Amino acid sequence: MAGNNGILHYMSLDTLINIAVGSMVLLIPIIYWLRFTAKTRRAELKLKETEERGLTEPISLHPKIDPNGCISTGACVSACPEGEILGLINGRATLVSPTKCIGHGACMLACPTNAISLVFGTEKRGVELPHVKETFETNVPGVYIAGELGGMGLIRNAVTQGREAVEYIAQEKSEASDCEFDLIVVGAGPAGMAASLCAQDKGLRTVVLEQEQLFGGAILSYPRQKLVMTQPMEIPTYGLFKKREIVKEELLDIWKEITDREKVDIRFGQKVDRIERDNSRFIAGSNGKAFSGGHVLLAIGRRGSPRKLGIPGEASSKVAYRLLEPEQYQNKSILVVGGGDSAIEAALVLSEQPGNDVSLSYRKAVFSRIKEKNEKKIKQAIDSGAVKAILESHVTEIHNDDVILQQRGEQLLFPNDYVFVMVGGEFPTQFLKSIGIEMETKYGVR
Repeated sequence: MAGNNGILHYMSLDTLINIAVGSMVLLIPIIYWLRFTAKTRRAELKLKETEERGLTEPISLHPKIDPNGCISTGACVSACPEGEILGLINGRATLVSPTKCIGHGACMLACPTNAISLVFGTEKRGVELPHVKETFETNVPGVYIAGELGGMGLIRNAVTQGREAVEYIAQEKSEASDCEFDLIVVGAGPAGMAASLCAQDKGLRTVVLEQEQLFGGAILSYPRQKLVMTQPMEIPTYGLFKKREIVKEELLDIWKEITDREKVDIRFGQKVDRIERDNSRFIAGSNGKAFSGGHVLLAIGRRGSPRKLGIPGEASSKVAYRLLEPEQYQNKSILVVGGGDSAIEAALVLSEQPGNDVSLSYRKAVFSRIKEKNEKKIKQAIDSGAVKAILESHVTEIHNDDVILQQRGEQLLFPNDYVFVMVGGEFPTQFLKSIGIEMETKYGVR
């Protein structure tokens, strides 16, 4: 009898174990379903908010999702370093915060079925781009384009394009060239730096003309410690940089280290205002100087030059279009002009410096095209008095000791030491057309 009780005891234990395992098997899909439902609901609410605020059109390079190729893994959603830009709705990846996407491309790389491509423009809003061949040469023989200007916004891919463009150029090098340089690179951003390093490696006489006093291109306008890359990249003469996540300062330090070592000829403060063909060579005009080259590579980005206000006093030395060293501005009255992420981030970091009185002038009634984290931070700064928001306003005059603004028909006078104008850049359409480069409008295609 005791033996039978023991058998019953063990049978009961086995039964309990089976019940527990069975419960876990049933519980796992239930937990997954609940999490999936919660994520879907969050994405739906985000998309609804986006539509209500009229922020449905992407402003830069962004993912285009093939619904037939999406298998709902959510890998693209998790991969995005900027947060909830993508979400799963009805089992398919959806762009729920289009205006906040800056084209990192991590979603495209994470997609297991290659259902995501990166594009400029949408069916409603076209984006004008220069016509470029597979060799990166434009319709003007000898003039090449690489990087963001040609539609490639990812730093890693811009680096690749700069290198590949030079490889094509090197094949066409003329030994009988009477030019000062074999190659003139315009722009010292990622594509331009990669091109100059590759050209150096191939023995091409190369000069880099950069309008700013530092290299980095659009990266210079990014806030400190900004994540600029999410994948390793191959740098000419350096090799594979294996770190997966790279912030702004680290990338600029790498460029400086390599260009110093390779003794790349970079001429800073040289804004190229014309490129003309002179028989078999090109003449690039900059600040009254002329540089002759057999080939030209344009790597100037899409922003071109910073957009200006066009008002009296803007030429003053107290006006700047980038904020590079916020620590040098302390105990000052500062006005930041603009309502995008760059302007918001500048106002925030300047408000953190001792003794600063920071105001932010924006022409609209609300900040509509900024990242969610910036939106929260600027609201907190405004509520605490760290930043004074002057909405629905525009600057009309800049004087040595003050600035004049118009707000809803009323004229305002503010004491002022510095003005930071951060209202975007101007696409260099006229410059490109003056060279003879043909343009084409992209409506959500590569």
